[in-house]
Amino acid sequence: MTSRLTSILLSSASVLRPCSRNRPITPIRHRYLHRYQSTLSTPDSYKINGLTYPKDSYSNIPSSILDKLDRNLHLLPSHPISILRQIVEDHFSTYTPLVPSSAVVSVHQNFDELGFPPDHPGRSLTDSYYINNEYMLRTHTSAHEVESYKKGLDKWLLSADVYRRDEIDSSHYPVFHQMEGTHIWQNEDLHTLPALNAELEERLKECNILIEDETVISTSNPYQPHHDTIHAEQITKHLKHSLNSLIFRLFGHHASQKGAEPLRVRWIEAYFPFTTPSYEVEVYWNGQWLELLGCGVVMQKTLDLSGVSNKSGWAFGLGLERLSMVLFSIPDIRLFWTSDPRFLTQFKQGEITTFQPYSKYPPCYKDMSFWLPPSANASAEQHEHEHGAAAAGGKLPPKSGEKTFHENDYCEIVRDVAGDLIESVTLIDKFSHPKTNRKSKCYRLNYRHMDRNLSNEEVNELQQQVQKRVVQEMGIEMR
Repeated sequence: MTSRLTSILLSSASVLRPCSRNRPITPIRHRYLHRYQSTLSTPDSYKINGLTYPKDSYSNIPSSILDKLDRNLHLLPSHPISILRQIVEDHFSTYTPLVPSSAVVSVHQNFDELGFPPDHPGRSLTDSYYINNEYMLRTHTSAHEVESYKKGLDKWLLSADVYRRDEIDSSHYPVFHQMEGTHIWQNEDLHTLPALNAELEERLKECNILIEDETVISTSNPYQPHHDTIHAEQITKHLKHSLNSLIFRLFGHHASQKGAEPLRVRWIEAYFPFTTPSYEVEVYWNGQWLELLGCGVVMQKTLDLSGVSNKSGWAFGLGLERLSMVLFSIPDIRLFWTSDPRFLTQFKQGEITTFQPYSKYPPCYKDMSFWLPPSANASAEQHEHEHGAAAAGGKLPPKSGEKTFHENDYCEIVRDVAGDLIESVTLIDKFSHPKTNRKSKCYRLNYRHMDRNLSNEEVNELQQQVQKRVVQEMGIEMR
């Protein structure tokens, strides 16, 4: 689940189709030093965690992404991502912490089990990393919901790295980390919720927190028809009390000081395919509202699919990078991936401290202007719609040899060439020729090393590599 809200047998002589449903999810406390065995790619296959997957027309994972599969930032004890995870786990101390054994899931796990419609844009090849038409790198931790519920656990927290093709700027990265939590009850035990909620309410009264909640149950955000209304209301209350308490744990240190203004939290109605009613939660921080997480009452069909039809409850999901950047005052998401000790030695397990910048090297930007391929000139909007809605989920990818343009594809090539040397990619101009109707775009590529100066010569070399690849792979023509 995300803030909007929101796997395998080895081959012998030939490659067999893996089955991810048998891959274990084990408690973090038993697997802190887990590492992937290998992440390799050949022209015909991927080898991930010792398992071989054949490539097909869906395969779109570059080596730069495969290289990230064994980093496990969320398991490094003194890394900001891990520190935040540990704090949440400590707050929900009775919940079982889980870590999936592989980033590889089936398309069915990632989308179909959770009710994503066939035309959901997240299924697109431009938005997600596909191993082949059956397997992919998870785009959210919710891909492990069903298999986790099947284990019979009623309270768990699951943390993992997730992968999405995206734009390039200081707050977006193709690999990030999510944390998902859930609490479900046997239906025969739901009568205990009023007493549990009363206890949580009393604890919240001790917190200097102002909760703004004007949400209502409506046709656009309803209780589920087969849920008892009283029980659904109590589940929702328990969800809200639990998360308000977590938010105060994370952001309430200033509000806890004598005479301080209360911490302001706001609840907003939302939509997610896997919960209803659904909500997003915001906190007023440094003069503006900051979106924190998405949550809701778990869709009963998800629990039915998991073999626990006799249970009901709630779930939430949050992005660890997003919150870490705010709480630790980290200005650039690429810093999480640096191996520079000047960054890594600043943080201690269990403590939220303010990041102290140790360098600010100058940027070096280059502009790239090009004509779009003929198919984009003919019907850009229609083609983007088809590529987004029909490129995944069992539907055919773009026709062989057909050149299209999507900004995520362009950014993926830039990132694969420049790695973390690229700070941002920004569209600065669009042009349509008045006579030929040919369309062009101009992007500004801003290069900046986090630890040293970049020379103009090495940036020029990177720019030339990017230009060569986008011409070859995307069918564009340089202006």
